[in-house]
Amino acid sequence: MPERTMIAIENVSKYYGIYKALDDVSLDIAEGEFFSLLGPSGCGKTTLLRAIAGFDVPSNGEIYIDGVASTHLPANRRPTNMVFQNYAIFPHLDVGENVAYGLKRLRLGDSEERRRVDEALGMVRLTGLGKRKAHELSGGQRQRVALARALVMRPKVLLLDEPLSALDKKLREEMQVELRMLQKQVGITFILVTHDQYEALALSDRIAVMFGGRIAQIATPKDIYQRPRTRKVADFLGGMNFLSGRLAGEQSGSVSVEAAKFGTISLAKPQGFAAANGRVTLGIRPERLRLLWDDAHAPNELKGRVENRAYFGEVTHLTVGVDGLEQPLSMVETNDYGADDLPIGAEIRLAYDPDAFVLLSEDPPVERV
Repeated sequence: MPERTMIAIENVSKYYGIYKALDDVSLDIAEGEFFSLLGPSGCGKTTLLRAIAGFDVPSNGEIYIDGVASTHLPANRRPTNMVFQNYAIFPHLDVGENVAYGLKRLRLGDSEERRRVDEALGMVRLTGLGKRKAHELSGGQRQRVALARALVMRPKVLLLDEPLSALDKKLREEMQVELRMLQKQVGITFILVTHDQYEALALSDRIAVMFGGRIAQIATPKDIYQRPRTRKVADFLGGMNFLSGRLAGEQSGSVSVEAAKFGTISLAKPQGFAAANGRVTLGIRPERLRLLWDDAHAPNELKGRVENRAYFGEVTHLTVGVDGLEQPLSMVETNDYGADDLPIGAEIRLAYDPDAFVLLSEDPPVERV
């Protein structure tokens, strides 16, 4: 069965005076999809979320929600609900009253209202806490109350504006797992705004990376991480080593590139690829480089020296200088064999897989009016 489109964004732009917050954005989001809008502050992701919610009206373009033209439809008439960054829990109401707040206008009756509230609290694992006061809640519980208050309205689309940003690292990671499980349980479309690339990778079915009011790339987490289209996307989605290369050959679906110290590398040619004066940029993730210990050898290896070292518990990040390269290489190594004990200046050997390289297109210029 083909996927059914829940959200259709067609050529949407948004101006604030002379400032262009969104620049001709188009995308489709499927029913039941967990979709993330990812990018740095000011990239337009929250503006796009607010346009879907009905809090901001686009200057140009159209928004369709479940096939209904919704560009000028008021927020309260859209089948969407939003969880805000600060949760907006009412301090004078208990948990149950907070969750039931939006139901009042539906006039469901006390019995049905209580049933819907209990159902929503069960979804977020807060069963039995309906009478707890707002000030007695932990950060994670407040986040769950905000989710329950949104879900109790049974929206077709749940909009999440950085809902985990106020939580500490451990709780945030726990809530990421719960949020993904919740989305699978309720089966509705989730749209998440975040600037945290690891959060987007962990939660999403697909990710749209935004810069300067435009979408730079839409793909699954695996594809967008392993096969970014541009240097800017690659750099934002975690660490990346960038290498200058020279185009040595070009076929219908692949190219050959000469890269200093790495020799000739054959790569798949991205759609719309064009080399500038024969020069290209290659990328390889730090974890795709690995240390060779003792007498171990690999088909592809090179020598380097440790210039810096950062210990992160289970892994160590190494900065490795290689003669003939303009920039040192960044690599990640588990500490099983003692990478955390390598002294600065140590001579090491690195192995790499030519298939781990990706050919990167030049980033289009960002014009902000």
